[in-house]
Amino acid sequence: MEYKVIPFVASINPSNGTSNHVADQLQELIDNQAVQGWEYIRLESVSTYVQPTAGCFGFGATQGYTTQRQMVVFTRK
Repeated sequence: MEYKVIPFVASINPSNGTSNHVADQLQELIDNQAVQGWEYIRLESVSTYVQPTAGCFGFGATQGYTTQRQMVVFTRK
């Protein structure tokens, strides 16, 4: 059995975007993968730590932070 994991980031217009637009984007991704023989399993949330940067002599330094990424998991036999 094979597995495939694809990042999923929905993009909507802040003035008129709805959860239906997000669902449509996810549905399109699932449909496109199904055509290639992949079966949708689930949407996973993955915590990611982004390392801090030192900058140049301390200028432009950024702190590290944790963020969430959505991953779509597929399988095929």
